[in-house]
Amino acid sequence: MSIHGTVKRHRFQSLVICFLICLATLWAAINTAHAQSTTKKDFLWSVKSDKGTVYLLGSLHLLKADAFPLDKNIEAAYRNSKKVVFEADIAGARDQEFQSKMVAQGLYTEGQTLQQNISKETYALLEKKAAALGLTMAQLNPLKPWLCASAVSGLALMKMGFDPNYGVDVYFFDKAKKDDKEMLFLETLDFQTKLFTELSSKEEDAFLRQSLKDLEVIETLLPDMVNAWKTGDAPRLGAFLTMSFKDLPGLYNRFVIERNKAWVSTIDRLLAQGGTSFVVVGAGHLGGPDNLLQLLQNKGYRIEQISAAR
Repeated sequence: MSIHGTVKRHRFQSLVICFLICLATLWAAINTAHAQSTTKKDFLWSVKSDKGTVYLLGSLHLLKADAFPLDKNIEAAYRNSKKVVFEADIAGARDQEFQSKMVAQGLYTEGQTLQQNISKETYALLEKKAAALGLTMAQLNPLKPWLCASAVSGLALMKMGFDPNYGVDVYFFDKAKKDDKEMLFLETLDFQTKLFTELSSKEEDAFLRQSLKDLEVIETLLPDMVNAWKTGDAPRLGAFLTMSFKDLPGLYNRFVIERNKAWVSTIDRLLAQGGTSFVVVGAGHLGGPDNLLQLLQNKGYRIEQISAAR
């Protein structure tokens, strides 16, 4: 199958958020301590006001089948919630028309190629990773750096057995649809697309180069990241993400902090309306500087991490 076919076959949201999670500067994280967490917690928090409760679940957007079933307390929080909130409309991301539009925005016009628009260092790293994945540069050269990064990262993770069909967000989206729950979205798909299409040439090059460096060691460290999620270790998982952007503060602000601040307003409204809501966001948004939990705590909400049932 061509790389274009691979790109079209995967949901844009899965690739984007998976990519954000995996953008940890893993080569730097190797030098940190690797003690396994003994915390018996879920990656789930309750956020309470005088009127309502929001359960905030951190999602990994690609997992293996053995990550399921989820903890009973996560399922109970979902079951007890009237509204379920996701980053964006997963059904819309699955739409063929949207996927075709997204891919079209990630392709160069005739006469332009990836090689002409990135540094020699980045291109050399890409050649090495493409060969390891069984891809040719002829397949990748039509792609703009952000789409190339998403496609290559997604393919590498799937070769490791991680599948967007087992993403926590996908699981609850399909469940909420079947259960006829009221669903809301923090962002539009067009907004998420613009996060990438509006990057400068310099930012795109840095984005692709860092992702390729991370993939060199991700096979070693990804199990530790998944373990941090399974044990509710938000600081540890957040450290993976924030180290990723250590030399790219502008991108960290764009992809993480600005979005966290915007999401607080939506959670404010849910709490003011009363009742119970279940909000699913990428796990990386719940750790690191200006994380969503800290921003909500700063507003005076009562926040508690949920203990695991098993």
